[in-house]
Amino acid sequence: MAEDTGASGRRETTRTVLQLLPALGDGGVEKSAVEMARFTTGKGWKSLVVSRGGDLVGAVEAGGARHLTMPVGAKMPWAILTNARRLGALIDREDVDLVHARSRAPAWAGWLAVQYFSRRKPAFLTTFHGTYGHKGALKRAYNAVMLKGPWVIANSGFIRDHIVEVYGYPRDRIVVAERGVDETTFDPGRIGAEECAAIRAELAVPEGVPLLLMVGRLTRWKGHHVLIEALAGIQTPFVCAFAGDGGKDGYRAELERTVAEKSLGERIRFLGSRRDIPNLNAAADIAFSCSTDPEAFGRVAIEAMAMATPIIASAHGGSLETVVDGETGLLVPPGDADALREAIRSLIDDPQRRQRIGEAGRRRVLAEFTTRATCEKEFSAYEAVLRDG
Repeated sequence: MAEDTGASGRRETTRTVLQLLPALGDGGVEKSAVEMARFTTGKGWKSLVVSRGGDLVGAVEAGGARHLTMPVGAKMPWAILTNARRLGALIDREDVDLVHARSRAPAWAGWLAVQYFSRRKPAFLTTFHGTYGHKGALKRAYNAVMLKGPWVIANSGFIRDHIVEVYGYPRDRIVVAERGVDETTFDPGRIGAEECAAIRAELAVPEGVPLLLMVGRLTRWKGHHVLIEALAGIQTPFVCAFAGDGGKDGYRAELERTVAEKSLGERIRFLGSRRDIPNLNAAADIAFSCSTDPEAFGRVAIEAMAMATPIIASAHGGSLETVVDGETGLLVPPGDADALREAIRSLIDDPQRRQRIGEAGRRRVLAEFTTRATCEKEFSAYEAVLRDG
């Protein structure tokens, strides 16, 4: 902790926070780190982010924080130990007051650095961004590092309950900081009819035909195959776009084969990774979150809701906290293509209902799920762990 003398002559405290995560790709964990880096910088803190790098490094630095490249996501014991030594030196060199880890391998390196390789002994804090595999003693021992601090941040009430039930961590030591969206970026009033028309033209959506959208990495548990199965039984014209990177497990190829087998090739588009998610949501008539495993929170739902686009989501995990069934979206049983198909039909056939649900969704996001609200809650955990040590 350093002290600066401001223009008023008062001594003002400057803290240094170091966030650790494997990489800065385009997922929810990474966006959370970028948002918190920007928020703490705005508070007058020095903010450091350590990862192996990625597309969002520029966003970190544009917000006034510094990124330092280190492969802290490496899981082999020798690599974790090497990273711990390097982080210990970094902690002392940068006068770090708080280490905030957002993933398990970085957490092990960070915790070991705090305990054994730094003179400063800064506070240590983690965020649970998922349930993690916890079957078996070895996995639970590996996960235990996420509970080493005096406080833990959970990104939803679902994850808080999981931490308490599976690990027995004290409920009153968990800060729930639900994810949020920047309501100025995800603002339907910012994106006009011309931008929406451009998206529809790019995707070759005929006039008057509903555009359906599913945003998310192409991995099996996200449930793209369930949506394809549901769409195969819908005769009403539609175009459905999948926006997200393909995985390395052959899932995209499997999806493309299924699309061909079900003669949906003219109606489904694979877009790959996109940076214009607000525009895609604005142009869409219905959005989807079809996960077959529970989402820890699920940004996809609130990003669609923020754009006043009705969402159909699986009824488990974080979606139960964000989507009010029948009011701000529709909830369907996970993996149930028949129920999903009926939900789609009910919205395709009723444009006025789509509009009502979309407008209610945006109101809910503005009231409950903004980036500022998320960061304020995380910052309260920072203050608590610095107070308690």
